[in-house]
Amino acid sequence: MSKGLFITFEGTEGGGKSTQVKLFVEKLTAEGYNVVQTREPGGTLISEKIRAILLDPENNLMDGMTEMLLYAASRAQHAVEVIKPALEQGKIVVCDRFIDASIAYQGYGMGLSIEKILLVNSLATGELVPNRTYMLDLPVEIGMQRIAEKRGHNEDLRAIGLDRIESKAIEYHRKVRSGFLQIANTQPERVTLIDATQDIGAIEQDIWKDFLQMENSL
Repeated sequence: MSKGLFITFEGTEGGGKSTQVKLFVEKLTAEGYNVVQTREPGGTLISEKIRAILLDPENNLMDGMTEMLLYAASRAQHAVEVIKPALEQGKIVVCDRFIDASIAYQGYGMGLSIEKILLVNSLATGELVPNRTYMLDLPVEIGMQRIAEKRGHNEDLRAIGLDRIESKAIEYHRKVRSGFLQIANTQPERVTLIDATQDIGAIEQDIWKDFLQMENSL
């Protein structure tokens, strides 16, 4: 490939996003593509340390602006240390979450100014924008049920090991889902909305078919 591709995966909790990232990267690698798999928050030593702060359930007094700025700080380091160098080398970068997550979680979920979120993250990443975003969507209740089933049934969701974001109220997660859907509706040229209520294989096929079509159009 003459230039790199930046592909991100987004969606609400329990949508199978991380599973699909793994399957997509395996498929790309098997087909001979040069791939870098990474995640947010995280992807570098510094960014992973910020991730630990962000997801620690004990940090339940964290202000929304603090949260947004920490995500942006993690993203700035991630972009300069991992994403941009890989793209410059012509690689495909597959990232589990990116700026869309901040818009959905801190913007729609917490009520922060989306304009400010976009400005801060534009500065943090040097206006880096994914070539394609796969947004896995399903009802919030199904997603949280999946998490409960995966980690063990318990009426107290905190008791099954939820991080600080996962353990927030269900209404918050509904706002986040609404945010993701709004992003998908307003940016169809970049975002491909995927029905995450399908089985894993069907979702994998939908993503791969779209990727091939996108690649052929470049």
